[in-house]
Amino acid sequence: MDTSVPSGIQTLSEEVVHLIAAGEVIDSLAAVVRELAENALDAGASRISISVWAEQWRVRVADNGRGMERHDLQQAALPHSTSKIRSSADLWRVHSLGFRGEALHSLAQLADLEICSRSHADEGWRIRYNSQGEPVYTEAVAIAPGTIVTVSYLFANWMPRRQGLPSAAQQLRAIQLVIQQLALCHPQVTWQLEQEAIASVAHETRPWFTLWAGASAQQILPQLLRDVQPGDLQEWSSPDASLYLLLGLPDRCHRHRPDWVKVAVNGRIVKIPELEQVIFAALRRTLPRDRHPVCFLHLHLPPGQIDWNRHPAKAEIYLHHLEDWKTQIAAAIDAALRLNPSSVADSAYNSRIGQVIRAAEAAGSYGDADREDGSDPDVPIAPLIPLKALAQIHQMYILAEHPEGMWLIEQHIAHERVLYEQLSDRWQLVPLEPPVILNQLLPTQIEQLQRLGIAVEPFGDRLWAVRLAPEPLAQRSDCAEALTELSFGGDLDTAIVATACRTAIRNGTPLSLEEMQALLNQWQNTRNPRTCPHGRPIYLQLEESSLSRFFRRHWVIGKSHGI
Repeated sequence: MDTSVPSGIQTLSEEVVHLIAAGEVIDSLAAVVRELAENALDAGASRISISVWAEQWRVRVADNGRGMERHDLQQAALPHSTSKIRSSADLWRVHSLGFRGEALHSLAQLADLEICSRSHADEGWRIRYNSQGEPVYTEAVAIAPGTIVTVSYLFANWMPRRQGLPSAAQQLRAIQLVIQQLALCHPQVTWQLEQEAIASVAHETRPWFTLWAGASAQQILPQLLRDVQPGDLQEWSSPDASLYLLLGLPDRCHRHRPDWVKVAVNGRIVKIPELEQVIFAALRRTLPRDRHPVCFLHLHLPPGQIDWNRHPAKAEIYLHHLEDWKTQIAAAIDAALRLNPSSVADSAYNSRIGQVIRAAEAAGSYGDADREDGSDPDVPIAPLIPLKALAQIHQMYILAEHPEGMWLIEQHIAHERVLYEQLSDRWQLVPLEPPVILNQLLPTQIEQLQRLGIAVEPFGDRLWAVRLAPEPLAQRSDCAEALTELSFGGDLDTAIVATACRTAIRNGTPLSLEEMQALLNQWQNTRNPRTCPHGRPIYLQLEESSLSRFFRRHWVIGKSHGI
């Protein structure tokens, strides 16, 4: 037996304990940036500048927040030192992003830590700390109010951690994601990031990206996602401001991957799978196939409803009254998707209309160079309803008038949306007299019909009798064909979509003005009027201002006549 191997339970040394704890808080360059940026936000910063030298394992975060006085700086990196809580009772009254007093002490253990800070009431100071978080060098410095934290040689005393981390490029992407998430939660802050210059010497940096402050997340998200405009997004807030929703309108804003449903609580993005699933479910039948929503949800809650003590990075929390919040979120999405002046803040198709106008102009005899009024072709214009049906175009589109322009609505998919929601609310099977006879059904088809509640009985050699059918299909001449279609798979919702599509008004069907108006009224009152259940956009909005620009009604008479 090898007696050199220790056996039995032993108490770890204080050095090992502290190193393990520090490694849980600071596990990457992105964790350094996150902790320091959150401290800057807690200090009330409106501008945060971050420099990253990934190859050198160095980070600098500078802010214009309140800053610290000398006596606070001397204690800042000591273990469990914080200005944000005082007792165990304060754990249930956390109003700040940081409160554990672990980050700076962990950084002191894992790297060389230096902080320069100046409050408005004191001169500036620079302090360097040893591995225990104790000041080892202090000097006065001339800096603007705020704080600059520099972390150098990260994990130099723990090389296995460095070797286990992703490449520098992957760590930079992780840092970018951290800042994007914080920017969404704190839109009033401007973020400036620099990274190590190519062939860097003397710690040179080059600009990386900048996120400009805005009034809300609606101005931030378009800076993060290419091709998304503020008019593609719909904001909704509860009357008490406890729930903020920013929703990518499903007729023109969606993703190939389910990567842009973000949930935040009191200023921090967190993982709450139950709430994320509510968002996905609420938007399921509004998006094109294999596309996923864009949604940012921010809950502003009393501290007593949240327990942050679940994860060292506070990425997971315990949230009280979860079922109530699920109900409120579903209702908020429902309100944001409806067409009415109070919930639709700007024009739905500004960028699309701009493309239509530009294409028409390109085919015409004049271009856009002579615009003199300085108007922007993508300025949001609030849609106004009700709509008044004017005509049917190609027996396919309904041309409707409203006070600020006109809309084109495709009749088939508008009716499909109406029927889908009616059938979702009231799916009913009715008897068939006589029964419909289907032939050559496979066992899987029979099982699928039975799962939908449609009984199938043998009726002879390779024949089956169906005595129940969805109500909209029962009196149709193609009922047998429709039942065969339903037998090929999918859940009840898929069957509802197929039934709505088959029974909706077909393109090519002539409609009277009364029928068109009735369809418009029904469609406007649906819960999700922007897209059909397959995710296709239902209407195209052409504003009077777009027509005015196209026909150059802003020109003066002399110029427009070539004088």
